[in-house]
Amino acid sequence: MSTTTSTAETTPVTAHLSESDFERIGEELDAIRAEVMDDLGEADARYIHRVIAVQRGLEASGRGLLLVSLFPPAWAAGTAALAVAKILENMEIGHNVLHGQWDWMGDPEIHSTTWEWDSASVAEGWKYSHNYVHHTFTNVLGKDRDLGYAVMRVDPEQPWKPIYLLQPLYNMGLALGFEYGIAIYDIELEEVAAGRKPWSVAKKELAGLWRKVRGQLVKDYVAFPLLSGLAAPAALLGGLVANLTRNVWAHTVIFCGHFPAGAQTFTEDQLDGETRGHWYVRQLLGSANIDGSALMHVMTGNLSHQIEHHLFPDMPSNRYARVAPKVREVCERYGLPYTSGPLYKQYAEVLGTIVRLALPGGAPAAAAAA
Repeated sequence: MSTTTSTAETTPVTAHLSESDFERIGEELDAIRAEVMDDLGEADARYIHRVIAVQRGLEASGRGLLLVSLFPPAWAAGTAALAVAKILENMEIGHNVLHGQWDWMGDPEIHSTTWEWDSASVAEGWKYSHNYVHHTFTNVLGKDRDLGYAVMRVDPEQPWKPIYLLQPLYNMGLALGFEYGIAIYDIELEEVAAGRKPWSVAKKELAGLWRKVRGQLVKDYVAFPLLSGLAAPAALLGGLVANLTRNVWAHTVIFCGHFPAGAQTFTEDQLDGETRGHWYVRQLLGSANIDGSALMHVMTGNLSHQIEHHLFPDMPSNRYARVAPKVREVCERYGLPYTSGPLYKQYAEVLGTIVRLALPGGAPAAAAAA
């Protein structure tokens, strides 16, 4: 039996597991993944094609209604349709296509190497910071930059700074401008400031980012409003509201995936000797699900199944709901927590964490007393 220090061995909730337990967990979760990936076929392809068709129909309808947005009901319906279209494009389509979930189809139009989404982030930069860094080092302090996105303190082990007193306020700004916050974050400007990343590289990335942002701004706030003629101001407002709605929704869903009570963080030394089974367990412990309806799952891009997504990031998202009971059963059998709850509860816990950790210390009472 291995005596190598690992995440599992230094996490209290997994202290009861042996190395053979971790090995079996890895094998069982590998088997769940293999069963699904070997079964992918026409029904799955129809699903993603249908979602894309619905999304494009909603966007066309929304923009069409905004052409006559001087009529208030048309403005309200057009703005709502466009907001839903943007949410679907970012969450259930863009995020998952860029994860390579649909590469198995061999469709050059729905492929991780060709898709560019309706977001400020450049796809290539996002894939590195999210697919590689975040999914490899999930919730590892000092490695996973998604822990607070370089501006938020979301764990007591993060050193406190006076600026964090304002994080309940600037979190609202981050939510409203989430697509731009993530886009800037992907450039890793803090690494430039620390001398670990050449400015020449960051400058090139910023130029690419500006080209992407400029195109987004022209599309949403110049081209389509001008097509509306006298309704241009109303159409511009509709596009702005749709983007803000998408940003706030994405921020809410993503923060609920890793920051509510129950989601755990880890230190770099806990990665030493990490096996496949240990990696799986870290993904389980560092992620949290959101309970809800089938429609809610689609609108979250199935990131309401954040646990399953982190276990199987390249599995098509329409399969998460079906594998979730199997994952939960594995957790129950091995005595592992499976963190899940309704959206209002998970988000309330996220906001509580943000407020509590705005102050020095900030560990929950139970943890502080331990």
